[in-house]
Amino acid sequence: MKIPRALLEKINSHARQAYPEECCGILLGRIEDSQKVVMDVVEFENAQQDNKERRYLITAEEYVHADKVAQARALEVLGFYHSHPDHPARPSQYDQENAWTWFSYLITSVEKGEPTESTCWVLREDRSAFDEEKLIMADESG
Repeated sequence: MKIPRALLEKINSHARQAYPEECCGILLGRIEDSQKVVMDVVEFENAQQDNKERRYLITAEEYVHADKVAQARALEVLGFYHSHPDHPARPSQYDQENAWTWFSYLITSVEKGEPTESTCWVLREDRSAFDEEKLIMADESG
């Protein structure tokens, strides 16, 4: 998955603001030459009712909103992002149980309030595990 540095910084900023809770949002973009290319992100407040330090929730209404934004801009929903406060940027068992196949899951580790690492993952078709998806930083020009 390719993402402009400015959008990754936007995600990092969201993660800083949400700390010590998880932040979350949706990745919008296009498929170009068989590669997901992120062109925008839609930030959401974590709608999880409890344990926001270890769980996030994007509501169905928020997903529909992001999908409408994507369609209006001739984009599509490519995946989701969230942060792991004081935890590695690796999917948890909870992440695996609640993920959808095909979509990319960008996870940013936030240590003591500062983003340290971002990784990207795709759930296998058989839902048995996540596979790491190469995360490519791009300048605004591509």
